[in-house]
Amino acid sequence: MKTSLEKLEGLKRALTVELSIDIFKQKADQVLRGMASKVSVDGFRKGKVPLSIMRKQFGGRASSDAVNEIVNDTLTEALADAKVTPASRPAITKIDTENKDTFSYTVTFEVFPEIKVADFSKLKIIQTEVKITKADEEKTLKGLSEQATEYKSVKRKSKEGDQVTIDFKGMLDGEVFEGGVASDFKMVLGKGSMIAGFEDGLLDVAAEKSVTLNLTFPKEYHAPQLAGKDVVFEVEIKEVAAPQSPKLDDEFAKRFGEKDIDDLKKSMKAQMQVELDNRLNNQNKDDLFGALLEANDFEVPQESINNEAQSLKQEMEQRLQQQGMPSQGNMPASAFNPEAQRRVKLGLLVNQISSDNKFNASKEQIDTKLNEMATAYSGEAQQMLDYYNAEPSRLATIELMVVEQMVQDLILESAKVTIQKKTFEEVTQQ
Repeated sequence: MKTSLEKLEGLKRALTVELSIDIFKQKADQVLRGMASKVSVDGFRKGKVPLSIMRKQFGGRASSDAVNEIVNDTLTEALADAKVTPASRPAITKIDTENKDTFSYTVTFEVFPEIKVADFSKLKIIQTEVKITKADEEKTLKGLSEQATEYKSVKRKSKEGDQVTIDFKGMLDGEVFEGGVASDFKMVLGKGSMIAGFEDGLLDVAAEKSVTLNLTFPKEYHAPQLAGKDVVFEVEIKEVAAPQSPKLDDEFAKRFGEKDIDDLKKSMKAQMQVELDNRLNNQNKDDLFGALLEANDFEVPQESINNEAQSLKQEMEQRLQQQGMPSQGNMPASAFNPEAQRRVKLGLLVNQISSDNKFNASKEQIDTKLNEMATAYSGEAQQMLDYYNAEPSRLATIELMVVEQMVQDLILESAKVTIQKKTFEEVTQQ
């Protein structure tokens, strides 16, 4: 076997493999003999067709099959001989079966880039820190109280904080617009859940009264046919109900599965910390890896980008389906190429850094990471642990997370890090 590697544009390579023509001829005859027992030829019994007749009738098909078998049999060795590792599936681009001495084929493919990671000490990275305050805890507890708030019908005019039950009809240019009609619609006044002016127009109005609201949709409204348009809403107030806030006592705590109010506050604070840690970890990781990507410029295999873009498209379609909005399938995968390229490039960088530093996740590190993740699953923590431990492939994703964290820690040791302080609300409400 003789191999020759040619460098094409960018990361593309062409590998030509030469073999004795006898290898090709023998393989083609072997294919023909295998076909002879399965095909019928006039004048001959099945399996008794002479090889010369088989060549005349099925030579082209046999040659094609022979080429594929030879490529499958020899390509791995040829790639090793040429000391090259494809980043994409090699594609046959040239075949020569006419030379009297040699048979050759050429495959093209992309290779992974050679990456020399930039000096970490030159990276400028912003990392965010947050401390949960007493005010944050009180606001969160108030939110739980609002969740448990009940509303009681009252015989008076509405005011902010009341829940009103309404029927409404929205019209554009005298015609009811799509999504502009609702019956027995409940809303709390002052929450800002409707367009500007809608809730204000329902203040100081008693049940069984009707109002007409002349409003304008925001210019940036998500429905383009309504954005910036003047509309009229005819609204009938069917009920006004006042909030009945619960007492923050042990009975209140039991609604959330806790035995008393002190346990509820402890559980709530722990959940706040879990949510904050998850948000901070993601934000700080994005900031760190963003700086790393900006400092390292190299080509990325296009086939890897295409595959990642296809995965991103499938993920989006699955999310839409889960939300009851089936995708029409008309968005091209290439629309996801920018994010796909970022992910592939980052994956190559992280892999290079972990390889350079011989990072490997130990079982203890993997178990620690799993237990950290399990805290977010509350009563289902054991099911989550069992799920990951049931399959080695699932644990592999946790191993990658651990190695990724090792890379982050290594970079932070050398980089110029600026700490910015933010509030709990600023981070969790993003």
